[in-house]
Order: sequence, then structure tokens, then C-alpha cells
Amino acid sequence: MTTAEHTITGREDDGDGARRRAGDMRARVAELLAAREEAVAGPSARATRAQHERGRLTVRERLDLLFDPGTFTEVEQLRRHQSTGFGLEDRRPATDGVVTGWGEVGGRTVFAYAHDFRVFGGSLGRAHAEKIHKIMDLAESAGAPLVGLSDGAGARIQEGVTALAGYGGIFRRNVRASGVIPQISVILGPCAGGAAYSPALTDVVFMVRGISQMYVTGPDVVQAVTGETMTHEGLGGAQVHGAVSGAASVVCDDEAECLQEVRYLLSLLPSNNRELPPVAATGDPPDRRCEALLDLVPTETGRSYDMRAVIEEVVDRGELFELHASWATNVLCVLARLDGHVVGVVANQPLSMAGALDIHASEKAARFVQMCDAFSIPIVTLVDVPGFLPGTRQEHGGIIRHGAKLLYAYCDATVPRVQVILRKAYGGAYIVMDSRSIGCDLSLAWPTNEIAVMGAEGAANVVFRREIAAAPDPEAARAQRVKQYREELIHPYYAAERGLVDDVIDPADTRAALVRALAMLRAKHAALPSRKHGNPPT
Repeated sequence: MTTAEHTITGREDDGDGARRRAGDMRARVAELLAAREEAVAGPSARATRAQHERGRLTVRERLDLLFDPGTFTEVEQLRRHQSTGFGLEDRRPATDGVVTGWGEVGGRTVFAYAHDFRVFGGSLGRAHAEKIHKIMDLAESAGAPLVGLSDGAGARIQEGVTALAGYGGIFRRNVRASGVIPQISVILGPCAGGAAYSPALTDVVFMVRGISQMYVTGPDVVQAVTGETMTHEGLGGAQVHGAVSGAASVVCDDEAECLQEVRYLLSLLPSNNRELPPVAATGDPPDRRCEALLDLVPTETGRSYDMRAVIEEVVDRGELFELHASWATNVLCVLARLDGHVVGVVANQPLSMAGALDIHASEKAARFVQMCDAFSIPIVTLVDVPGFLPGTRQEHGGIIRHGAKLLYAYCDATVPRVQVILRKAYGGAYIVMDSRSIGCDLSLAWPTNEIAVMGAEGAANVVFRREIAAAPDPEAARAQRVKQYREELIHPYYAAERGLVDDVIDPADTRAALVRALAMLRAKHAALPSRKHGNPPT
């Protein structure tokens, strides 16, 4: 080899130079990776101990429970804030208080961000927010669910308005991804101020008793402004939002149970709005007869029973995932499977207010119907409703406006919809509970059904009021007219004869009839008018 050739190739005849450079590179890489490991070592053992003493897991312990083992990939682990004032310039830990990335849940891709309370109390600054923005954008682009694990003290005061702008970017992305990918919020510590609005924009909110708090203004501000004395738990704890405000969809006893429930919910949802929910073999025969239903539901319309037991008897293996179990208990909203396919079930609950619809029940069911429709989940509606709850409190509270939310949600839904009328279906509540007139695909009824403007007793008192009052024996006259009204206008086949019910079925065949109906409707396509969006009641 000539001197010129040697210079151009950069090679040495004995190879010692190349080996030396390779050794230098390995040493340098090892040195830099060691520096990286030191940078991302995370908060101190003292901070971790304090987190555990609060009864809460660390951020990485939570992620280990959420994701399949070994599948989580973190992004921007080395991100630090760039603030230079108010004492932050000397405190620039890696991650900036939020861990972001993706992994697998049940073998399917899921994205997540999780606040680390050990770093600045999990407070949100500019870098922190930009990490969340990035992972939200990735989730939407990849068409995969997003889970947010909240455990933070709100906006980082030292960063001023840039922190508030960070929240605005999160809210905008929540709305843009709404109905596109499932968004799940898990409150595992404080979630205060502006931070509380992001969970409210997502599909499902989980909270844990004893450790979760969510409110717009904390107890100190409430006391200063209103004079009320309130604890964090009493103001915005899991029980409050699970049973009173309705802000929490699911309330759990501990973090491990909560994250396991999140995994179960994800197994029932599609990855995005372009896919169908995953199908699972359950081993429950699709044509299984449900003889127990004949004993569960009394024929007398005034007697109560547990509709939840009816649902458990009908769905695969009795397994269901209930939302808002302790709020608006007069209506049930559950996800379950029929012949392995996911369905959403809306049902009146006779154990609570006789199953009548009120303001909260209408809101609860409307939001559930909208979520099912957004993610291609067929809707089964089980009807046993005496009407809307009467009274000035309901009327002045806006039952017309709130009841219209459920009516709008059903009318707007394009997924397969099957109604089953078990016993009574009276008045406007019958119409609202996905009747044929507002677009359900099939309406089935048990032989015990009564569909009418109102019950026979009330109807007779209105229609024959004067006749009954003038009769020698008013009670006998009333009983005769009640019998006449029931036989002529609300007998089980009255609605079927007029095409408002497609079939009257044996209650024991309810499961088989639903499986057949939903199989037929699986390829349903609904054409919608051209519009930007509707204007639903609020």
C-alpha cells in the first residue's frame, strides 16, 4: 500500500490504531452511560419512604402494575426544566416530575403519563407539560389508549403562566382525542385546581378511597371564601366523587385493585374509534337458557328486584364492569360480553327510586351511551321504568334539559341498539329508554310488559275521574275501569300488534335472542346527515 493510499483509507497495517480507537469509544460510552444512570437514578430513598408513608405507591411501582412485565418504554427520561429563578435553578432533577412512555396491557399498546409526587410534588411546569403533550400526541397518532396517573400538586407556582399554558395544551388534546382513542384518568393522590379539568374531559375516571382527592379549590380557599370547614377527603375524596358528584366513574379500595380494574376496562375497549372492541372466547354457550330470570323478576309491577342480577344472568359468565355504581343508582351502566362480544348495557334499577329516571340518572346514562357509540360498542337497553321522577326539585333543577341529554344521546347513536322491555314502560321515560320511535334497531318484550302513557290505576283516575266520583261504589267503579284500561290498552301484545315491539319472547330466551340480534346487526351501517356537529342540550 502506498503512503497516499494509507492516508486516504486511514488504516494502519498492524490494526493497533483501530483497536485503540475502539477501546477509547467503549470507555467513553461506558462513562457517558454511567453518567446517564446517575442522572436518572430518581428521587432519594427518603422521598420514596415518605411516599410510602402516605399510603401511596411510587410512580414506577404503579407503572409496573399497569403494564405487562418488561414492556414499558420510557421517553424523555432525561428531560429537565429550564427555569432560572425562585430557587429552581439549583434543583433540576431528571423527568421533571412526570414519567411518560408506552407499553403493553394484555398484549396491546397503551400510552401513559404518571406524575411523580417525589419530584416537586408532581407539580406541572413547562417541561413537565411538554412531556405530557408529546405522549398525548403519540397516543393519538398511534391510535392507542392513553392512561393518565395523577398524583400532583397542581401548577408549579415558580413557573407562573407557562404552567397554566401547559394545562391548556393538555385540555385541548383531551378534547381533540375525545371519541378517537380511549382516555382513562386514574387519581392516585391530589388533583387540584386546573389539573382537575383534564380527568373531567376523559372517558373514565378511577379513584381510590383514602388517597385520592380532586377539587378545583382546596379546603383553605373554601374556608376563606365561604367560611366552611372541610377536610381534603370530605371536600373531594373518592367517596364524595363516587356517590355525590358523579365525577368518579369507578372507586376502588387500593391502588393494586384500581390498576387491575384499569387493565380489565382496557380489555373491553377498542384501541381507537376505527377498530371494534376485542372479542374473547368466554366458554358461555350463546343459546344458554336463563331460567333463573323467571324467579328474579316478579310479575307485579310494584314489587322491586335487583336488575343487576338480571344482567349477570344474561351476560357471559356473569361478568360485568359497572360505571358509577354508587351514583345515580336508579339506572345501571355496565360493560359486559355476549357471546364474547363487548356490549354496553343501560338498565333501570327497580331497587332505587323504583327505577324512575331523574336528572342524575339521565346524565349518567347519556354519557355512557355516547361513549359506547364513540367506540363501536353495541347498546342493550333493559327497560322497567315507571316514568320520570316528579316534583319541584326535579323540575326546577332542569329535568327537561337533563332528560333531553339521554334522548339526544340515543337518537344520535349509530351502533346496534336492542331494547328489551321486562315489565313496565310508562310515559316519556319509555320513549327515552331507546324505544322504536327514537331509533332502536329491535325492540323485544317479555310477556309481562306494560307499555302505556301511565299505569292503569293512574290512567283510570284521570280518564274516568267524574264517573268514579259519581258511582254508588267508587272503589268498585275504579277497579272495573282499571281492569278495562289494562286489558284494552296495556296488555302485553298491544304494542306488538302496532309494530312498536318486534317480538314478545320467553324471558328464559333473553340471552339467546340478544346474541342473535346483535350478530345480525354486527355489520350495521348508518348514514348520517352532513353537519359539523350537533348542538346537544347541556
